[in-house]
Amino acid sequence: MIGLISATAAGAAARDRLAAAWPERTRVYEGPVADAVRTAFAECDGLVCFLATGAAVRLLAPLLDDKRTDPGVVCVDEGGRFAVSLAGGHAGGANDLARAVGEVLGARPVVTTATDAVGLPGLDTLGLPVEGDVAGVSRALLDGEPVVLRADVAWPLPPLPLAADGPYAIRLTDRLVTPAEREAVLRPPTLVVGVGGSRGVPADEVLDLVGEALAGAGLCPASVAELATVDAKSEEPGIVAAAGRLGVPLVTHPAAELARVEVPHPSEAPLAAVGTPSVAEAAALARGGELLVPKRKSRRADGRPAMATCAVVRRPVRGRLAVVGLGPGARDLLTPRAREELRRASVLVGLDQYVDQIRDLLRPGTRVLESGLGAEEERARTAVAEARRGQAVALIGSGDAGVYAMASPALAEASDDIDVVGVPGVTAALAAGAILGAPLGHDHVSISLSDLHTPWEVIERRVRAAAEADLVVTFYNPRSRGRDWQLPKALSVLAEHREPGTPVGVVRNASRADESSRLTTLAGLDPATVDMMTVVTVGNTATRRIAGRMVTPRGYRWQDGREGAR
Repeated sequence: MIGLISATAAGAAARDRLAAAWPERTRVYEGPVADAVRTAFAECDGLVCFLATGAAVRLLAPLLDDKRTDPGVVCVDEGGRFAVSLAGGHAGGANDLARAVGEVLGARPVVTTATDAVGLPGLDTLGLPVEGDVAGVSRALLDGEPVVLRADVAWPLPPLPLAADGPYAIRLTDRLVTPAEREAVLRPPTLVVGVGGSRGVPADEVLDLVGEALAGAGLCPASVAELATVDAKSEEPGIVAAAGRLGVPLVTHPAAELARVEVPHPSEAPLAAVGTPSVAEAAALARGGELLVPKRKSRRADGRPAMATCAVVRRPVRGRLAVVGLGPGARDLLTPRAREELRRASVLVGLDQYVDQIRDLLRPGTRVLESGLGAEEERARTAVAEARRGQAVALIGSGDAGVYAMASPALAEASDDIDVVGVPGVTAALAAGAILGAPLGHDHVSISLSDLHTPWEVIERRVRAAAEADLVVTFYNPRSRGRDWQLPKALSVLAEHREPGTPVGVVRNASRADESSRLTTLAGLDPATVDMMTVVTVGNTATRRIAGRMVTPRGYRWQDGREGAR
């Protein structure tokens, strides 16, 4: 919950705008400001104070205890111009809250956290437990001193400016190690603990066994990602409680699925009890990985039979591939989500001219793998291979990466051993449509006239089907030096079903600095004026030219002059 506190009428007005935008996330605190701040600080995860920063500092100072547990605080000035991350920038979430408040109120977020200010990811913002000399290593990164990554396991980290050698280090490990001097240790969630238990097994017995297994193998409890067991134990109180006390999810698998997992120590007892010859080992290995601790049983001080078993597996690293659409070219048509993915990626793969468009948005340390035209399949293979190595990869394409772009070859190459995220972008057809007016107001289709990968017979059949179905048609890749007859042929097919005066919109370099557009007709379009940077949109039989714009009615009755919805 986010507490909202104000002291003036102007502050209250901005406060109420924020409360209206986030009704489920916010709570307004009325009354004397000092009392409201104290109460909200104790009750909320974050505070937005519509106060002068000096006043907020004086009120907050006696309340501050530990940045890891204090709520994040954002201060908004009287004029609503700035949203200042005042306290708890990373741990308390104030930096992100300042940006979110700024979006709602139109205020400029002010973030002074050093790593954020220079575009470096903070070590405490990576979503991983971190210990050791976090401040010293972060300062070294900021100062440009050499920092080495020592990775015992692979994990898709964001970009960091790392060196081959140096006095400071970031260690990525699930091993039970003590941080060295000038070393920060990150604990990735790489371990799966499979557990089995008799009915009524105590949570303490499960936890003691898990702790002993991890310690004996030199593994860190902070890297445990989940407890895994068979479906039949999904509501076993001791196992459920153990997962809760470890702070990890309890993941269950059907007995039939576990029975198919090859394990080193099958047993008749669990087969008879729950239908699988292995619970602990099979549950830990259900999604693959390396068995680090084979099945072991708990030891009971009273000498009675063990009630718990466990096994530990290091699960396979899953790299991350974000397929990112950059939009048609204009920077303000690049989506916020695309920006975030570009900054998150440690490896960027793309066409050289697209890389140049967004190179300034990349964080320091991003490795860029760029190539020229005609290497789409090679770029797709490269991006997938980097993700399989455990990297955080962004594969970029213009417009929407799933429309005549990189998503198709990349996903054809990828299997289920990596995580894939699609980031939509504004397509060339949409950008051109917005420039022309509303040509896509009813059913429409996009067709590429490039026959490099698709036989012309197939393309022509699709154009003819669109013509017969009276669909608005947007042509991508309409004409190049080596392909100058396809567009005239496609237009002649459409002309068999549409009048010569059918509106046609021609947009070149939509949204870019040298953008140009014009309206013409099906009979008046000169194909020689079109190139590969052009999008051609041909209207259907209802499309009209209205006030210099190309408009396709949505099909409501008003287009026939009758009363209806507008």
